[in-house]
This record gives sequence, C-alpha cells and structure tokens, in this order.
Amino acid sequence: MEKPNSSSGGLWRTQSDQLSKILGDAMKSPVSNEETKEVDSYTLSRKSSKNQVLASPGRSGTSGRNAHIKRGKSTQMKFDFDEVSTGAALSRASSASLGFSFSLAAFTMPPDEIADSRPFSDDDIPEDIEAGTRKRFQTEPTMQIYLKFTEVTYKIITKGVTSTQEKYILNGINGSVNPGEVLALMGPSGSGKTTLLSLLGGRLTEHTLGGSVTYNDKPYSKLLKSRIGFVTQDDVLFPHLTVKETITYAALLRLSKTLTKQEKEKRAEDVIYELGLERCQDTMIGNSFIRGVSGGERKRVSIGNEIIINPSLLFLDEPTSGLDSTTSLRVIELLQDIAENDKTVVTTIHQPSSRLFHKFDKLILLGKGSLLYFGKASEAMVYFSSIGCSPLIAMNPAEFLLDLANGNMNDVSVPPELEDRVHLGNSGRETTNGKPSPAIVHEYLVEACMSHVGEETKKRLRTQTSLDQEKTFQKREWGASWREQYSILFMRGIKERRHDYFSWLRITQIVATAIILGLLWWQSDVHTPKDLQNQAGLLFFIAVFWAFFPVFTAIFTFPQERAMLKKERAADMYKLSAYFLARTTSDLPLDLLLPIIFLLIVYFMGGLRLTAQSFFLTMLIVFLCIVSAQGLGLAIGAAVMDLNKATTLASVTVMAFMLAGGFFVKNVPVFISWLSYLSFNYHTYRLLLKVQYEHISSVIEGIELDSGLKEVGALAAMAVGYRILAYLSLRHL
Repeated sequence: MEKPNSSSGGLWRTQSDQLSKILGDAMKSPVSNEETKEVDSYTLSRKSSKNQVLASPGRSGTSGRNAHIKRGKSTQMKFDFDEVSTGAALSRASSASLGFSFSLAAFTMPPDEIADSRPFSDDDIPEDIEAGTRKRFQTEPTMQIYLKFTEVTYKIITKGVTSTQEKYILNGINGSVNPGEVLALMGPSGSGKTTLLSLLGGRLTEHTLGGSVTYNDKPYSKLLKSRIGFVTQDDVLFPHLTVKETITYAALLRLSKTLTKQEKEKRAEDVIYELGLERCQDTMIGNSFIRGVSGGERKRVSIGNEIIINPSLLFLDEPTSGLDSTTSLRVIELLQDIAENDKTVVTTIHQPSSRLFHKFDKLILLGKGSLLYFGKASEAMVYFSSIGCSPLIAMNPAEFLLDLANGNMNDVSVPPELEDRVHLGNSGRETTNGKPSPAIVHEYLVEACMSHVGEETKKRLRTQTSLDQEKTFQKREWGASWREQYSILFMRGIKERRHDYFSWLRITQIVATAIILGLLWWQSDVHTPKDLQNQAGLLFFIAVFWAFFPVFTAIFTFPQERAMLKKERAADMYKLSAYFLARTTSDLPLDLLLPIIFLLIVYFMGGLRLTAQSFFLTMLIVFLCIVSAQGLGLAIGAAVMDLNKATTLASVTVMAFMLAGGFFVKNVPVFISWLSYLSFNYHTYRLLLKVQYEHISSVIEGIELDSGLKEVGALAAMAVGYRILAYLSLRHL
C-alpha cells in the first residue's frame, strides 16, 4: 500500500482526524484486521501483477492472476462504508494507480449525505469502449486448443505460355501458441502475414502447402470449423442491415440448434452489450456510399459475428487497420479478455504503437516469407540486441523490428559479423551510405534466427501437447435445420435488398420509361393491319425491356456477394442449397412489384385490350419472362464471377435473343433458327400476341397463334435450367 509523502503527512493526518471525528457517532465498529489485510493484499496484488505485465506481457493463463491483471479499474476505488472512519479507504484511493488526486482541504461530509452514501461499483460508471471505459468481456469455458506449426511452406505456381514459375510465399515457419495467449504476426507488407494466418485458420488447403499444422496434435479437419472464428481484414458485412440484425442473424445460423430462437437472440444481445455496441445497435452498418457506424464499431461487429459461437481459436487479420490508436488499443484489450478465458488468439498486426506491442504474449516477425523471430514479445528487443542489432535512438519497438525486417539499418547498430561479411566479399552489394544492403541484412537475420531460435523452437514443438482434456473433436452439426436456414436467409435477403429495389432512382427509371411508352403509343387501336403492326411494336418492346432489365440486375447478385458467401461458407453457417434458394426466391417479391407499376401505366395509356383476363394474363406472361431472364443473369454471374466479363457476355447474349425474337426478322435461316427457341424474347412476344389478338386472327405478323403451352413450357424450363447451371457454378466457387 502506497503512503502519502512526508510533506503532506500533517495535512493527511489532520483531515483523517477531522473525518473520524465527524463520523465517530455514526461508525462505532472498527475495521477488522482480517478485512484490512484482504484489501491491502488485493492492492499489492494488482500492483505486482501490473509491474509483471509491463516487464513481460506474457501471461500464464491461470484464472487467479488474470483476475487481478484485468480487473476493472473502478474496482480499485471500492471501499466498505465501515472503512471510511479509519481513513484507510481514502489513503488507498489517493495512492491508486489510476492517478486520481483527492484534495482534502476543508473536507466535510454532512450527516444527511452520510446516510445516503454507499459503495459504488462498475455498474455506476457509464461504459463505452471508444469513450474510454472498457467492459470486461466474458465468455463461457470451451475446449482448449493448442496450435502448433512446423516448417510451414507455401508457394504459388504461375503458368505462362512457355514456362511455369514457382514463387515461395512462406519458407519454413515454426511456432506455437497456447490457450490463454495472444500471438501477433508482424512484418512488412508482402511478408506473408495474411497467408500464414489463412493457413493456420484452415482457409488455404492447396497442395502447394508444406509442413505441418496441428490442433492438439491433430491435423485440420472440417470438424474444427465450429471451433474456429476468423475475422478478415476487410469487414465483409451487409451495409443495409443494422448492428443488431447482423449479429442476430449470425446467432440464429451459427449457434447450436439445441437452443431456442429466444435463447439465440438473447446471446446476440449479450454480445452486443459486451462489445459496447448497445448505443449503435439500431444503426445500419453502412459502407463507403452509405452512412453507418464508425470504423471501430464495424470492426467490433465483425469480431462479434465470430465470438458469438464462443470459438476455441480466434484468428484476426489486421483488426486495427484503419483505426486510431485509442480504438486500436480497445480492440487489442478485447482480444486479451477473450484469451484470458483459455481461448487461443492469433492476429496479424502491421505497425502497432508501443502500447499495443506490449499487449501481445508471443510474436512472430516475418520478412520476405522467412522467420526472423519467434518467442515472447517482451524478449524480442533482448534477442536482437544479443545478435548485435540495437536501436541507436529511442524508438517504438515495433518500428525498430519492422525496420530490421525491411533491411533498413539506419539508426540501428550494425553487428560486427555483418560488417565483416560486407567487407570480405559483398562490397558490390553495399549501399551508398556505408550500410549493408537489405538483402544482406535479411540473410543475416534469417541465419541468426535459425541458429539462435530455430533449433530450440523445433525441440519444443516436437513434444506432444499436454492438455488435460479430450483431444478429439465432435461431429459438426449445423446450427439450424435446412428449413430454418432458408427462412432466416430469406428474411435477411428481404431486409438487405429492399433499400436497393425501392430506391427513388430505380422507381424513377421504371415510371419514366412507362410514361414515355404510354405517350408514344397513346390510345393506339387495331382497326387496320398497319395499326396492329404499330401496336405489336409496343408488345415486343415490353418483352425486350423485361428481359433486358432483369438480366443485368441479376448479373451482379453473386459477384457482389462472393466475399460474403466465401466467408460464411468457410464458417459452415449454412448449406449452399439453402442460401441459393433463399437468395433467388427473396428477390421475387421485390422484382415483381415494379412490373406491376409499369403495366398499370403502359397498359391503359397504350390502349391495349381492355378486359380483366387479358390484363392479368399479360401480367403473368411478363412475370414468367422476368423469372427466366433472371435465371440467365444468375447463371452468367455465377459462372464468370467477373462483372466486366459477365456484362460483356450478357450484352451479346441478350442482343442475339432480341434479334431472334421474331419481330425484326420474320424468316430466320434454318442454320440459326435454333436460336429462336433459346430466346425468352421470342416466347414472350408470341404469348403477348396471343393474349391481345386471339379474338382477331389466328395468324398475326406471320406468327401462328396456338394454345401457348409450348411457350409457357419453354420459359419455365429456362427459369429452372438456368438456375441449376448457376447453382452448379457456385459449388465450384
């Protein structure tokens, strides 16, 4: 327990006596020695643990010490009402590590305030992560996973016209991380941090992977998906959903089916509260075009989507990217809280501040895909000093390490061995300022790591995991049944895309086109063959417009959601069939509303056949055309997955279908006549002619009008067939 200095001792005793005198009648029972010892030992425990954290960020993972290290700061200010009379509580509050200063000059406490006074707790303090006060994140205990990787290599193969090139992204990376620890992967851009993180998280499983990655001494399997959370660098979220909707949908899809819907929603609310997102829970996520939550809140939503399942392993790709230093600190402290619940946390970090650097337990420093350091983050500077690389000026440890990884020796002492290597035969590779070149520095650091750290690390990694629990992973179960997945994804699709479909721009486009058509064909009649030919042009334009418009709308469906689909499928949130059916059917209610508005304007302004049967049949024909055209757009988008290529392919296809639609060319040559049967314009146009003019003649514009069953069957086959092609294309994504 810290004591006030001697200069203020008299004042302290005076005010303590004054306070004791005021409270003398109210407080008769003295503080027991047992209580005093308990409070004092707690204060000393917090100080010693805090000093230990500053000296070595590594934590043992035991619950007792972690409770002292991470206990909320407001707990230091708690005191029992009985302790006020002795002045012990005020003495501790004055010397607390919070740095608060109490002025005791003329300190008095009226009797009425004494009666109302009570101990205050964390619940009395408004808490917000970015505002400065941080919540203590709590998770339920789960299976502990010890992650170990040895001699990990990864290469990419580039196939050219005449040759094939291989480029190694990772070269023999070794390391491990225990439950209760935070491992940071640090290095310059292009050093392989994200690749290594993806390998450890099971996101890259190509045959070009070498080495061994084990989880409790067992290789990766799909059974691990339910125990792994992976937060990507880019926050892949639906911009039109609110924070609460985003996390709730993740809870409904990912939590065990043994929980009820209400229990899953309650878990989502708990995560929102624990992450400090309750203030913005009804705010849309947003993106670069839509105003939404802040960058720190968006990052916490991404983390919330993963920790909702209480994962044993949590991977994060640069969670502080684009955030200010204070928000970054809050995010890293959140990761510490998660790790202290016996979770294993691995994160990449680009250039952390000095405060962030000292928060990590273990550190891997990469340079050009090679391992430069692995060990405790607190011992990194000691290691590089031991090999002769020390900063000549005071600098951020992370900045110093990144300079070394880049081969920059400015303001860094040059080891004698490195100087000898330059002078003995590598003068041609020496830089102009007298410092060794980055290539020489990189070679030296890799060799030093192999000799000083590599062998010891390999010996340690050869030992088996010693976790006192079962190492087998249970069979993976979906969080929801197929029907529930479809229902959840259907409602999510409706909420996400209703803003796009009902935007003023799209509505204006449809209404303006309808009005222009109505004015051009204002009250047209069919008294003469020329009038009929004129009105047939309106019917053909309707068939073309509602084939062209849905195709180019549906093309963007899967390419735009590709990142989301890959992320959620990698986490086994749902089955692909449930997603595909929900995605395609959730568009239908939205897609069919605008055609109704369009036909209500065009049909009556254009003077088409004024019978209820003709109107509703025309509407059904347009709906069938839209569904068929959508299928083509979905198939092209899913097969190509590149918007430029997909747009070009769709333009050529739609133009060919339009020319073969039976309006421009009456007698199509035999060798290309098959194109007409693939054109939904052709079938839609014939059906519209039948509905409008069947009472006039059986042959219109050289087209024989029959029952129309063949055209309806062809459009239905296209609607189903194109969607099957789209689904098969997605399975190979």
